[in-house]
Amino acid sequence: MNNYMKSLGAILIYAILIFGCKEKQTLPDPLKAGWNGNAVCEVLKDNKELRVLKCTFEPGVGHEKHYHDPHFGYTLAGGKFKITDESGTKEVDVPTGYSFSKDEVTTHEVLNIGETTAVFMIIEYK
Repeated sequence: MNNYMKSLGAILIYAILIFGCKEKQTLPDPLKAGWNGNAVCEVLKDNKELRVLKCTFEPGVGHEKHYHDPHFGYTLAGGKFKITDESGTKEVDVPTGYSFSKDEVTTHEVLNIGETTAVFMIIEYK
């Protein structure tokens, strides 16, 4: 086998490893994830650049385990949540007006353990 064929074979194997091993997400995204079969998020805007969701959690309502692509979020109405992610489970008070963002894909599940309805706006980048 000549050097050209060896180089071509190495490039092909490298390409297969890079593009063929991309992790496929098995969890639902935030729009498809719900709670006890009911949707908690609605689409406010969806175009080629971004998707904007409004997610509403009444007391005792959560969001089943799901993934988020890179996004920015803003709390329209705060509340108290139990959040489970890759670092464990914690209880947090999320104040109205709180903003957050992630630059990578993340996963979590949440439950509103407070006494008020909490509402979030999520802006996902495409």
